[in-house]
Amino acid sequence: MFGKSFFATFAVVALAATATGCGGGQESYASIVDKAKNDKKLVIGVKADQPGLGLRTPDGAFAGFDIEIAKYVAKELGVEPKDITFKETVSANREAFIEQGQVDMVVATYSITDARKQKVSFAGPYFVAGQDLLVRADDSGLTGPETLNGKKLCSVAGSTPAQKVKTEYSKEVQLQEERTYSACVDRVLGGQLDALTTDNVILAGYAAQHAGKLKVVGKAFSTEKYGIGLKKDDSAGRKAVNAALTKMFADGSWKKALEGSVGASGFAVPEAPQLEQY
Repeated sequence: MFGKSFFATFAVVALAATATGCGGGQESYASIVDKAKNDKKLVIGVKADQPGLGLRTPDGAFAGFDIEIAKYVAKELGVEPKDITFKETVSANREAFIEQGQVDMVVATYSITDARKQKVSFAGPYFVAGQDLLVRADDSGLTGPETLNGKKLCSVAGSTPAQKVKTEYSKEVQLQEERTYSACVDRVLGGQLDALTTDNVILAGYAAQHAGKLKVVGKAFSTEKYGIGLKKDDSAGRKAVNAALTKMFADGSWKKALEGSVGASGFAVPEAPQLEQY
């Protein structure tokens, strides 16, 4: 039936299969710490359409506060910026990307919630935001959540702000869910919708990008703690990433990155947050 050469080949293929994970032939590691130490490379999930936070530039690179956070943490883990592969993620696929091994960590305005902690681990928070409203500059009627009655809002599918609207304001508003925030911005600018709702720091980036056309209402109605998403139960990774964030807070790099990314929008730069244990 089959010769020795067939079984030898089969054994080699089987051995190779057991040594690789679901990340396209890359070795599977128990912790991001081991991946960084051994491969000297990381794949990091980031947003691509959030000015000042995570934005794909015309040359194909990525820029923003989240990108600076990712680079600093990666370097502390032993990976140089040139050896990072940034992979675009959207709100709805962040947990899946981590669970499937498509990314090693996610730095993408990723609010820490109890539901998400059932699927992934979080380091941080590295920033605390608040849900707000982005409206057209000439709109004087929308001044906060108490004026939402009858309004048409937009947010991103799978995001915490979208869920909050559906849970707490479903009787007052019509909610349109899009895949990206930029799609929401286009619809607000075009007059089809009244406002985009998400975290204030994200909205500040869009207000700066469309100066004179859009404004942030400035009345936050939630607290959103941005964390760095890691594989579930990666306690060593969480500890190492928190150590990197602690250093970034202390040496001034965190404040410099935030001011350089969103300071021009007029967003008031807060103090660095307190890290929490998860």
